[in-house]
Amino acid sequence: MATAANSIDADDAVGAAVDPIGPAVIGARVKALREASSLSLRDLAARSGVSAPMLSQVERGETSPTLTVASRIAAGLELRLSQLLRLDESGSVTIVRAGRRRRGGNPRRGHRLEVMTPGVPGQRAELSRHTLSPGGATGAADDPPMHEPGSRETALVEHGSVVLVCDGRRHELGEGDCVTFDADLPHHFENPTPGEASFLAVVAAGLRRS
Repeated sequence: MATAANSIDADDAVGAAVDPIGPAVIGARVKALREASSLSLRDLAARSGVSAPMLSQVERGETSPTLTVASRIAAGLELRLSQLLRLDESGSVTIVRAGRRRRGGNPRRGHRLEVMTPGVPGQRAELSRHTLSPGGATGAADDPPMHEPGSRETALVEHGSVVLVCDGRRHELGEGDCVTFDADLPHHFENPTPGEASFLAVVAAGLRRS
């Protein structure tokens, strides 16, 4: 892992600049990815070997990083350079077909889930659909928080009734009800009814409470 002692200053940033992607676009993406990872400029500097002043200039769009600098920033964010520059993506619109959703859950707990959004770097929100069998649950009271600090979750009950258990408190929700809560608190959903229930959930990562 690179250290701050090996960091690159603006004077060292020589070579071919990343082109044709504009510096403002690259800078905004680097900043969004850094903040989504809850990293300060100093943290990313230590992880990438690119100095904090240089990173600040990149994020503000004041300079276009060379391929070497961009590669080190990508490594500091645990991404490939193509991911940082979105070269892996076909465009600004990404479609996840119904048959290609990521699926998971816990059959023993009567929980099935489908992730509707694509698994792309820098994604700040995830939409998923959850189905609970009678008596099923997404987790248990002693499960640790699953989401990063500052995350928020909004859930909409599609069918049936569920109970949200958040930070030890129970909230009954019926079909069509919508709830928003701090997702970095211990929480899970239960289906106490004799029928199947389903809900949609959106988790927005790394949003700071005001």
